[in-house]
Amino acid sequence: MFNKLLYFKEIFKKILLILSLQLLCNCSGSKNSLEPNNQNIKYLITEGKNLWEQRADSNAMARAEYLISLAYKERNEDFVLASLIGEMKYTRAYFLEKDPIKRDSLFYIGNKICRESVFNDPEFSSIFNKTKGDSTTKLFASINKAPKTVVPRLYWWAVNLLHYLNNRPIIERLNQRELLEVIMNRVLALEPSFHFSGPYRFFGSLYTRIPGLNLNQSETYFKQSLTANPEFLGNSVLMAEFYYQKAGDREKFHKILNNVLKTNLTKNPELITYNLFYQSRAEELLENESSLFE
Repeated sequence: MFNKLLYFKEIFKKILLILSLQLLCNCSGSKNSLEPNNQNIKYLITEGKNLWEQRADSNAMARAEYLISLAYKERNEDFVLASLIGEMKYTRAYFLEKDPIKRDSLFYIGNKICRESVFNDPEFSSIFNKTKGDSTTKLFASINKAPKTVVPRLYWWAVNLLHYLNNRPIIERLNQRELLEVIMNRVLALEPSFHFSGPYRFFGSLYTRIPGLNLNQSETYFKQSLTANPEFLGNSVLMAEFYYQKAGDREKFHKILNNVLKTNLTKNPELITYNLFYQSRAEELLENESSLFE
């Protein structure tokens, strides 16, 4: 009963918020009307971030994504919101969405929002406009010079794009390989520890999805991520899902995922939410183990 009351309270607050935004949109646009509008946007952001911290609850995650998306429509120059939406889309797609079409749509949207935000960044835009060459040459050169402030958006751009391409034809992955490598190499150069060794985890996954590459490169990158951040269970789960499955090493696949399930999450309370998700992913992979190694 208590949970239901909380749920309906949130719905009521959301309705009031939407009504207030609609009223503000109908205002004359005077200086006085801007103040409450900014207040409402701040509320959207604050409430959205609070709900995001409760994302282990799928309802809280859905509401967080909704509120942050509303705020971003009004403040698409807010680069923090852009990277947060990229992370939200990835999280919902990878952990919760079972429909392959909807899942790929979420990855695509996350990639698109972060990509557009990078191009809308004045500092990146200035670099791009000063760079000579065709569009591809300018893009790659600009990414190689991108400032550290762009790292979160570059990261979620590449991660969402990689997962979107995961079920696409091989030719599409080959065509996007260089872009993905350029983006994540820049992240690696600027902030190798970003999102718990995310760049190493990314390359470990990427090198299992591109034909003709040495699979040992994937193992090397995953081991680097595990050495740096063994407490982040995503490094173990993705190594099992991408490397051990691709290498056909069922024994190590089984072992590493079982170790994930045995992990005491209370030892790293700051990682509990993500590690809960990855334990759930590990359980799902083990349930499908036979079909994955046919």
